[in-house]
Amino acid sequence: QVQLVESGGGSVQTGGSLTLSCTGSGYTNNGRCMGWFRHASGQREWVGGISPDGSVNVLGLVRGRFTISTDNDKNILYLQMNNLKPEDTDTYYCVADKARFGACATESRVWGQGTRVTVSS
Repeated sequence: QVQLVESGGGSVQTGGSLTLSCTGSGYTNNGRCMGWFRHASGQREWVGGISPDGSVNVLGLVRGRFTISTDNDKNILYLQMNNLKPEDTDTYYCVADKARFGACATESRVWGQGTRVTVSS
């Protein structure tokens, strides 16, 4: 059973930075099919994640500001957020899917509890 625990959220002013961490257990995919979502203004939005082949993709709106990385030895997924804007305010959720047949099986998706990010100006 996959378990995900996020941390690193907090309050920051416009232009500041935060690093979110997601510590996983019960999986062996080394970050593959793991990623981050947010739910601003009632809309669930994919932020970024790692493909089955290990490539990293992020939402165009945050490209150049947000970076995803992993510590595979410790099963940690990171979301480094720079130059934060008020519209980035949200609860950020770590997710993990099973990888099968070269794709991420979203029906297997497990969600963390979320960590709150607040950006003020």
